[in-house]
Amino acid sequence: MASTQLAVLITAGLLVIVGLFAAIFLDNIIKKVIGISFIEEGVNLFIIGIGYKAGGVVPILMPGMDKGWFAANAAYPLPFGLVLTSIVIGASTLAVMLALVMVLYKKYGTLSTSVMLADNSKGDGIDE
Repeated sequence: MASTQLAVLITAGLLVIVGLFAAIFLDNIIKKVIGISFIEEGVNLFIIGIGYKAGGVVPILMPGMDKGWFAANAAYPLPFGLVLTSIVIGASTLAVMLALVMVLYKKYGTLSTSVMLADNSKGDGIDE
């Protein structure tokens, strides 16, 4: 069972690495958003991997269940609650990022970050 937890943790690390690569080195802003989403899902998977307990049971105390056995065998509920909260926050953050991408595309006509950063013609009439 420890090999399952190790595989989950390695996969989480790979997701974070791929997401960092996409967010830092890729030019397309949609790919950057996908990379940030990969980072978030890698962190969620890491938290789930930490909360994994080999042979654990669902942390719901049923009537007639021995409290000592339950305390020794129940999985840790906090990481799962944190991940559920993170998924909800991540979905709304992803929606905001995609809305910003749409605004940037309407303004610049491209999804390339290098073109957006090099474009100086849009800001010439701004008074400071």
